[in-house]
Formats: sequence, structure tokens, C-alpha cells
Amino acid sequence: MKTTKKVITLDEFIYERERDFPFATGELSGLLRDIGFAAKIVNREVNKAGLVDILGTTGISNTTGDEVKKLDLFANEQFITSLQVSGECCGIASEEMETFLPINTEDAKNAKYVVTLDPLDGSSNIDVNVGIGTIFSIYRRQSFFGPCTLEDFLQKGSRQVAAGYIFYGSSTMMVYTTGNGVNGFTLDPSIGEFCLSHPNIKIPETGKIYSVNQGNFLKFDQAIKDYITYCQSEDKTTGRPYSLRYIGSLVADVHRSLLYGGIFMYPASKGAPQGKLRLLFECFPMSFIIEQAGGKASDGQRRILDIQPTELHQKCPVFLGSTQMVEKVEEFIRQAREASAASATPGSAVTA
Repeated sequence: MKTTKKVITLDEFIYERERDFPFATGELSGLLRDIGFAAKIVNREVNKAGLVDILGTTGISNTTGDEVKKLDLFANEQFITSLQVSGECCGIASEEMETFLPINTEDAKNAKYVVTLDPLDGSSNIDVNVGIGTIFSIYRRQSFFGPCTLEDFLQKGSRQVAAGYIFYGSSTMMVYTTGNGVNGFTLDPSIGEFCLSHPNIKIPETGKIYSVNQGNFLKFDQAIKDYITYCQSEDKTTGRPYSLRYIGSLVADVHRSLLYGGIFMYPASKGAPQGKLRLLFECFPMSFIIEQAGGKASDGQRRILDIQPTELHQKCPVFLGSTQMVEKVEEFIRQAREASAASATPGSAVTA
């Protein structure tokens, strides 16, 4: 006799895990449910984007110079509206907005949390129907009462109380962590609910895939070039050469690494000396998820979650994924720095 496995919805899972949340009062649970609800609306529009006038560009750029797509603005509005109505966060910072948005309604201004959002990551892929996503982080505010302040957002990534992403692909998934492991939920369109499909995700210790924009190869530091060459070199012991896979959508590339193992890299380059990805909106939440799944996230020299941000739209180089692969690229960077320091030391040159 076959037994039917019980389907656990996102709402049920959040309710059951409420006791895991520090300072659990139900507000954090409510925020996660609000984000899940807004994701369903965005997913609906993503799936029919080609049939309505929300594809293409708006003719404007965001704070970091990226061209804003119509669907970017739609997603931004949906998540902000959902979070404003809930009254469970006192402020929102979005990649699409120059500064943060305080929520000053009577119920929300004294709420305990602030939220950061990349409402539609990978939007340059929208017009060609490639997987895109939403990335979010939740922090406990630092100020006590009244409207939120900039300091509430400029916290280290290690202080996140929750982070996650929604991947709009062949199926739509919400993956999140509250610091007690990582779980994934797939949207069942027949019932309109996110259902637990990937419990307790663990990233493999190593992998056979490296993900980087190899078109920038000549702009990378020599250490990164050497690591990429290492990935391409044949070695039976380590299973090299590795396969190059790069979608150009952070959510899609990290999601693959999370499930299959591998490394995602967006290093500094001549054109982007601080990297291209935003520390608060992309690097922090993805690093929290990867670490909670047993992986590692680094800027090449230090743990990303230990970086103290100084501005909302700060950028950062990023290497994240399977621990052994991240440690290997860190080794290449460390050796290059040591060699550079040695050659710069007076008297270090060898004379004939």
C-alpha cells in the first residue's frame, strides 16, 4: 500500500519553524510570507511578460549605471507594496532606489526589521527569456524607535536574520535561510502555493563547474587568470578540467552551484576595480545562503559576511560556492600577493 507524502507549504513551514527565529514574535514570519506572496505576483507577470507591455527598457539607469527594464520597476513596486502593507518592517532599501525608503505608518515605524532587495536580478536577460530572480535580506534594526535610519541598513552580513532568493526559471523556486540551514520551495501553479521540495540543502565540498564572465579574462588580475587556467588544465586527481557555465544571472548561477557544487566568481577587473556586484543587495544574502548550506563566500581575502559596509550601493568582488574551490582561488590570490610583496621588499632581488 502506497503512502502519500504530506505536502508542506511555505506558510506551514514558516509557522513550524517560528521557534527557530531569534526574537521570535511572528513579525519575521510575516515578512517571509509577504515576500513569498509578492514573488507569486512577479512570477505571474514574468511568465506573461511577452504578451503585455512590460518587456524592454525604460530609458533610465539605476544608481550603479545599469539600464532599468520595465519589469525591474514592476517587481520593485510589487515587493515594496507588499512590505509596506504588512506593517512588519520599518524600512526598505532596493537596488533600484538611490536611498532607503522609511515606512512611517503608525504600525510600521516602530517595527523591528528592515529589508534589502534586488527586485529582479539578471534583468538584462529578460528579453531573451533566460532565468532571472529576486534576492532579499532581512536585518533587525539598530535604532530603537521611530523612523529607520541609514545605520539600520549598513550592518555586516553576519547580522542578517534571514536571506533568500526567488528563481523564476523552468519552475519557480524560493530558497531561504534564517540561520538554521537552507530550504527550497517550488511553486505549484495548480494550487498557487510554494511547497517544500528541497529540504536542508547542502552544497558539495567541491564541484566540477566554474562560473565566471570569461569575456573579461584579459581585464582580471594575474591571480584570477592563473586560477581560470588551473580550472581548464587536465588533472585526473582533481577531476579537471572543470566545465565553464555562466548564465549571467546571479540567482541562476548560484542556484546551480548550490545544488551541484562549483564556484561562482565575479572578481575585480580593470573596468570594475571593486567588482560589479552590490554588497548589500547581492553579495551578503547569497553569501549567507551559501555558508548556511556548508559552503564558503569570500572577496578573495576575507569572509564576505565580516565586511562592514559604508554605503548602500557599495560593490565587492565575490567568490562563493563549494568550500574547497573557494579556498583554492584564495590560495592563488594569497600567493600572488606574497610574491608581489617579496619583490617590492628592498634587497629582495637576487643579483648575479
